[in-house]
Amino acid sequence: MDITQTITLALIQGLTEFLPISSSAHLVILPKFLDWPDQGLAFDVVLHFATLCAIIFYYRTTLVVISKDFFSSIVNRRLEGEAMLAWAILLGTIPVGLTGILFEDYIVSNFRSYHVVAFATIFFGILLGFSDWIQKTIGKSRDFIRGSDILIIGCFQALALIPGVSRSGITITAALFIGLSRALSIKYAFLLSIPVITLATLLKTFELSTVASQVDWTLLLMGFIIAFIAAYTTIVFFIRLVERIGFMPFVIYRILLGALLFLL
Repeated sequence: MDITQTITLALIQGLTEFLPISSSAHLVILPKFLDWPDQGLAFDVVLHFATLCAIIFYYRTTLVVISKDFFSSIVNRRLEGEAMLAWAILLGTIPVGLTGILFEDYIVSNFRSYHVVAFATIFFGILLGFSDWIQKTIGKSRDFIRGSDILIIGCFQALALIPGVSRSGITITAALFIGLSRALSIKYAFLLSIPVITLATLLKTFELSTVASQVDWTLLLMGFIIAFIAAYTTIVFFIRLVERIGFMPFVIYRILLGALLFLL
């Protein structure tokens, strides 16, 4: 793996991890057009860890409050402050965790074709636009999470194991459909990514520990820095942008991307 491949993959991972446009769809296109060798498991681990650090750094103040209120809710047996959000993050991760454990091999074997990724990219992109349109049409939303919301959004998040769906995209879609505000939908979707990316990073790290591989530490460090900066910048600008223009530009982009995948 050379510097060009390192920079490109790190940028794609950082830019697409939190945008509702599916990082897997972009990673499917690259090998088709570029004759690059496999980047290796160590590089995958570093990129996942970089995006994890970016989201934790962005929400660092919020996470401190959430953690305090979470432990307080256990001690006092009362949901106060951000305790509900803390429980929502933990419980909302269970469906995708169980689905991954039970069906990962089946998904890898049956949902990796270009046509599946293309269909998922287009269909779930349109669904995102539809959910945003419905909320704008109704004109009502709420800024709190109910117990039923956790189950619904958590189950929708499990669909993100299918390449092309987009984890952030499907969780935001579900949140908008059930009436959460744009701001809360994005915040909850991004916070939900923390345990998911953490689990993915730990699993890849375990896989890495079982195989012998040579590591270029310079390229790994470069990849980490680029992915971290790209991910953090994306989070900042995405949150500001969506509040002004909504999700339609991302829907259009997904439709065009899916159409390109169908042509491969």
